[in-house]
Amino acid sequence: MKLLIAAIAAAAVPFAGAFTAVTRNNVVQSSFAAKTPLAMLPKNNVESPSTFYPFEKEEEKRNFALSASNKDNSDGDVRQLLGLKGASETTDIWKIRLQLTKPVTWVPLVWGVMCGAAASGNYHWIWNPLDPNDRDVMLGLEDAAKGFVGMILAGPFLTGFCQTINDWYDREIDAINEPYRPIPSGIISEGQVIFQIWFLLLGGLGIAYGLDVWCHHDVPTVLLLSIFGSWVSYIYSAPPLKLKQNGWTGSFALGCSYISLPWWCGQAIFGELDRPVYWIL
Repeated sequence: MKLLIAAIAAAAVPFAGAFTAVTRNNVVQSSFAAKTPLAMLPKNNVESPSTFYPFEKEEEKRNFALSASNKDNSDGDVRQLLGLKGASETTDIWKIRLQLTKPVTWVPLVWGVMCGAAASGNYHWIWNPLDPNDRDVMLGLEDAAKGFVGMILAGPFLTGFCQTINDWYDREIDAINEPYRPIPSGIISEGQVIFQIWFLLLGGLGIAYGLDVWCHHDVPTVLLLSIFGSWVSYIYSAPPLKLKQNGWTGSFALGCSYISLPWWCGQAIFGELDRPVYWIL
């Protein structure tokens, strides 16, 4: 029994010595750490956790910025062609001319012509799947061509005239509020703007008279509507009347130009306007 106890004691001696050494070492290190306030700072050979940053490399940052710039330029080009705010700058005179006509504003007038054509009851489809009696292809093609010309009249020409002349008479105000616009910025000359105004006006009136001849009108209804609409567009923007300065008269002029007149134009191309229509205004 004594021999067994002696053997166990002899085996435990190395473990006890190791435990004592480890404990003594920890005590020394703890006392040193307590005396050294910088002991908690990370050492040079220990990597600290990196903070969040969306770009791991400078090259990725440049690529991202370039992609965003290209996207902005693309969006600005579209806005420039539609005549919206935030348009990109260009020196292409044809793009500038198109910007002055504000194509985004053509939509309600083109739609009005289509509604008037439908309201006339005389518009023929190229091939109507719902009506076996409305499948005259040639007659449908002719009506489609008339409708398309009516849309060109109401949209690019007369609406373009209205928008260009509006920018012309607002050029002094735009020079303060929106100096980047084509006219106050000087990227298009005053002579070029005046030429565009007259070209769109006279071209629109010529198309209107051509539609009257095409539709065999005894009274040039489309031409008269176009003249009246052009006059309303002029007094809406130009002094001394400048209807848009007053909420009532400005709203009346916009409703007339953007709703009534294109509808009547489409209806007159394919049918007749009743007398009460002329007195709605």
